[in-house]
Amino acid sequence: MADILIVEDKESLRTMLRRTLESGGFAVDEAADAYEARRRIQGTRYRAVLTDLKLPAGSGFDVLQAARDADAEMPVIVMTAYGTVEEAVRAMKEGATDFLTKPVDTDHLLLLLDRAVERRRLLTELVLLQEEHQRRFGLPEVLGEDPALKEAMMALQRAAVTDTTVLVLGESGTGKELMSRALHQLSPRAKGPFVAINCAAIPENLLENELFGHEKGAFTGAGARKVGKAELAHEGTLFLDEIGDLPLPLQGKILRLVQERQFERVGGLQTLTVDVRVVAATNRDLRELVNENLFREDLYFRLSVFPIEIPPLRRRRRDVQLLAEVFVGRLAREMGRPGLSLSEGAKQSLAEHSWPGNVRELQNCLERAVILCDGTTIEPTHLRLDPPVRSGPTLSDVVDLSGPLPEVAKRVVARAEEEAIALALRETEGDRVAAAERLGVSLSTLNRRLRKAEAEADG
Repeated sequence: MADILIVEDKESLRTMLRRTLESGGFAVDEAADAYEARRRIQGTRYRAVLTDLKLPAGSGFDVLQAARDADAEMPVIVMTAYGTVEEAVRAMKEGATDFLTKPVDTDHLLLLLDRAVERRRLLTELVLLQEEHQRRFGLPEVLGEDPALKEAMMALQRAAVTDTTVLVLGESGTGKELMSRALHQLSPRAKGPFVAINCAAIPENLLENELFGHEKGAFTGAGARKVGKAELAHEGTLFLDEIGDLPLPLQGKILRLVQERQFERVGGLQTLTVDVRVVAATNRDLRELVNENLFREDLYFRLSVFPIEIPPLRRRRRDVQLLAEVFVGRLAREMGRPGLSLSEGAKQSLAEHSWPGNVRELQNCLERAVILCDGTTIEPTHLRLDPPVRSGPTLSDVVDLSGPLPEVAKRVVARAEEEAIALALRETEGDRVAAAERLGVSLSTLNRRLRKAEAEADG
């Protein structure tokens, strides 16, 4: 995709300008008149426009207006012949970024374009920073030693170097956005923006507007054009969180964005093209939603080209203490509490908790504990965790589950037989004939099993 549009009717000058900009590292489109320039601006998102004021089929002012209609922040540099600077001043008043007099000083031209493009980048970042939710906590890297998490990270690294659409799967609070940000930072798009939108947090009637923006007058109250998240993510990554909650009417438009990188603003007629990579995330079973006709099958297949699943914290027991100590260290620094640490009892409480809210719940728990702790050691009472629910001994409490699977299976079967025989004898009040009938075995088989159990107990 071209960076700069040159609008100049003299072919020799247009060729010289193109070669100058290409030598400066820019990709270039050309237009020889105002009509062609307006047509190109309507269909392409340029980083800047360089236009002469005197043009066939219109004027540079028409090009300037078309650029402002397409994107109010698009830099436009006008060129004018010496002696008509008044027109250049008028163009500046109407929104031009800067002007040049002919003959054009190529070094000065490159300087102006570099400044204009950088200013545009900073403005985009400012918009994103103003809209982005400021999280107090967040890891600069995904932490954990669990093999399943490491496998997910390896998959992420393989996908990052490509431009493939990635679907991040996992329960709420597992860190799907964190993984997606890591994917962006490892990708060739790392210098571009990372734009996130939560499809479940925005009402259906507003979500399309947030994603694609709107034109002036598109609806009551639309007094000016609004740029949507898809445009803000140009040359970067668009992260669609909770994609499983995307309303059906919008799914076709997202499919088009993923496949063709094209869309229209709300109330707009011109098709816009953006260079974005789409990363989606969900805690729902999209395949099941497809079966229930709540999610488009073609969008499902397009999004799930490269799925990455993040394991829940309850399956990453070895990572609980590691994450807890990292969080406590950061919280202690932020709150001016040097030397704060977890007691052994607190570590045990953290290890026994099931963490249905995953890493997010662990962060919130430790933030509360740091606030409640008056000394230098966080105790179980500061965590305020519900005591673990124990409905009885688990299988691992009564059977040794270590070792090769065939040996474990034999131990489990033997223990199950013992329990079944004991229950049958209790229910038949010790009547072995009745117990054997209930168990579906012969009396001799029951007696043999009982003698074996007695011998093992004596041994």
